[in-house]
Amino acid sequence: MTAAVTPETGAAGAIEGPAPGMTRRQILQAMSGLMAGMFVAILASTVVSNALPRIIADLHGSQSSYTWVVTAELLAMTATVPIWGKLSDLYDKKLLIQLSLSMFIAGSLVAGFSHSVGLLIVSRVVQGIGAGGLTALAQVVMAAIIPPRELGRYSGIFGAVFAVGTVAGPLIGGVLVDTSWLGWRWCFFIGVPFALLAIALLQLTLKLPTVRREVKIDYVGAVLIMSGVSALLLWVTLAGNRFDWASWQTAALVTGGVVLLAAAVWVESRVQEPIIPLDIFRNRTVALTTVASMLVGVAMFGGTVFLSQYFQISLGKTPTTAGLMSLPMILGLMVSTTVAGQIISSRGKWKGFLIAGGIIMTAGMGLLSTIGSDSSFGLLSVYMVVLGVGVGMLMQNLVLAAQNDVPAAELGAATSVLSFFRSLGGAIGTSALGAVLAHRVADEMKKGFGGAADNGGAGSGVPDLTTLPESARQVVEHAYGVATADVFLIGAPFAFLALIAVLFIKEKPLRTQSGMERLAEESAAAKAAAAPTH
Repeated sequence: MTAAVTPETGAAGAIEGPAPGMTRRQILQAMSGLMAGMFVAILASTVVSNALPRIIADLHGSQSSYTWVVTAELLAMTATVPIWGKLSDLYDKKLLIQLSLSMFIAGSLVAGFSHSVGLLIVSRVVQGIGAGGLTALAQVVMAAIIPPRELGRYSGIFGAVFAVGTVAGPLIGGVLVDTSWLGWRWCFFIGVPFALLAIALLQLTLKLPTVRREVKIDYVGAVLIMSGVSALLLWVTLAGNRFDWASWQTAALVTGGVVLLAAAVWVESRVQEPIIPLDIFRNRTVALTTVASMLVGVAMFGGTVFLSQYFQISLGKTPTTAGLMSLPMILGLMVSTTVAGQIISSRGKWKGFLIAGGIIMTAGMGLLSTIGSDSSFGLLSVYMVVLGVGVGMLMQNLVLAAQNDVPAAELGAATSVLSFFRSLGGAIGTSALGAVLAHRVADEMKKGFGGAADNGGAGSGVPDLTTLPESARQVVEHAYGVATADVFLIGAPFAFLALIAVLFIKEKPLRTQSGMERLAEESAAAKAAAAPTH
């Protein structure tokens, strides 16, 4: 992949062809391909959740294999997001998002035809790289074609796609696994038609000007960033499960990750085209929204990922029912995102929604810290709606604030940095809070069984309630109820810290030009500045 140029293009690059504003109809047409791609990414991460036990059993894998099938995609996605974002500032955005979809298709096909756990894990890495591209590029393309002032009007579509993919994924996975003539392999195949449709729709509907620049990709920085992040993600994913938090493995992974990232910072500060431009953090809005995004990731992902387990073990629900029980939170998120977006677009004011989102999210985490094994679904629904409303106001508008305050040439870098740190926060939160949950469950079960060695037949792994006597089942249900509440109690301060970060963000008027139009102006200004004076 190359970028041909002429000497006079300058740092900002030259744009071939005009960069006109798009009509609402053209934007909706272009978004059809983007939303199909986003649906694929969300579906891939949710559809296998109910199928993994069957998959690992059929492929004769171990419990560690189970962990790695999940972890492999997370590592690849998180580590590659900033690289995809930087590439979007240098190359054809449409081509890049189609490439990420193609990688997803390749990974899905290999996963579906896998006959060994090793091959399945490799395929999940390829899927994760593709999902990293979709995560970074969808919002970058949105910013390129839609002015920040109008972006809120379309954010509800993102919320709807997120809700459908999140709720439908586990349900579809369960049905596929339980249907004898389909089976778990279709959990991977089912996303392929949607990805192909997305590629075709993008080709037909997305029209972006080609930016031609003379660039050199920072391959050394890319490798260092991916390696350093992967080392730290491996640590937070495996610590507390495969080895102790205080162990030589922890020391090796943390030291190695920090050294690699320090080297990456040194390299990035000296190359002409860094993967993550360090000076972007001199922008107060970008720095604060990055901190807030990471804290939101810790609180939200670190807490909500255990809700399904709580529904199944503490409340005794089936996987399908557990999937449906999360619907109130998703609906709260979708409605708040849509309503907030419409109001922001009409009034042009956005900071109030960030503050309200931070307050409501913190309140939702606090309310969920009071749940137990006897909590009613009605009460749980109210608590989840509160959390969803807060997250919906906060998460998408943090991206909007950052995109509004950076040059168009850095839209990709700014967007991917926020996505990267949100995913990183989610990985850290999931692992750390998961360790807290496991420790609390063990303590509660020990107290419930009076220190009995056999734990009433519950064992040391995730228990199967159907095999336990009534007395043991009640102890297990209580233990998971108490432990899940503690997870939200610990997560609430992180949500509050995100609110503190938001308070220091300075509200600036939303721009009325799309990223394409802004880039054309920046390119023309750079060219005029470089022209010789007479």
